[in-house]
Amino acid sequence: MAEPVKLIGCFGSPFVHRAEVALQLKGVPYELIEEDVNNKSDLLLKHNPVHQKVPVLLHGDRPAICESLVIVEYIDEAFDGPLLLPSDPHDRAVARFWAAFMYKECKDSMWIALWTDGEVQARAVRETKKNLTLLEGQLQEGKRFFGGEAIGFLDIAVGGMSHWMGVFEEIAGVRLLTEEEHPTLCRWAKEYAADETVQRCLPDRDRVVAALTPRKELYVSIAKAMAAQK
Repeated sequence: MAEPVKLIGCFGSPFVHRAEVALQLKGVPYELIEEDVNNKSDLLLKHNPVHQKVPVLLHGDRPAICESLVIVEYIDEAFDGPLLLPSDPHDRAVARFWAAFMYKECKDSMWIALWTDGEVQARAVRETKKNLTLLEGQLQEGKRFFGGEAIGFLDIAVGGMSHWMGVFEEIAGVRLLTEEEHPTLCRWAKEYAADETVQRCLPDRDRVVAALTPRKELYVSIAKAMAAQK
């Protein structure tokens, strides 16, 4: 009998989405335990005492796996099904590099571009669009996804752009990803969001907007603090 798989998550998180898509693509049955991030449970604090964040993957009696991309890699290696990371070592390294690039290089500038104003925002917008152009260059001509014809690790890593980026742009009143400037990336985002497996893991957009809009002031304060450290 297969060991039970449980995923501690919460509504509307792009990071939880990564873990869910990986499990769905692998065909792994799992139980989703929804967490109230404003009132963290003993279960979450027990299994992720370091960061106290979701997602957290529980697989049988093993120690918990934390951090979304670490979880995706674990799922890829621990379960049968289509490979999420490429089989070729070089291609695996490239996928990991671009996933890290989006997190380390793009995340801060994108956040500052959304939630600040003036010259600080203008610089961040320019940096964000430059980074999006670099990422777009990884989409091979004629291929549907970064992973080829099937969704792979890098698609999952940057999948938040297909759903959440538009939500944040709507709340902030800022456009960063446009078909005029990044047509291939926009085409990819539509393809990703339209995938049948991905759709099973996408939260209702209107609910996400309603849930995140009240946090706008918090996002602004975080972005200002990030900009001050640059």
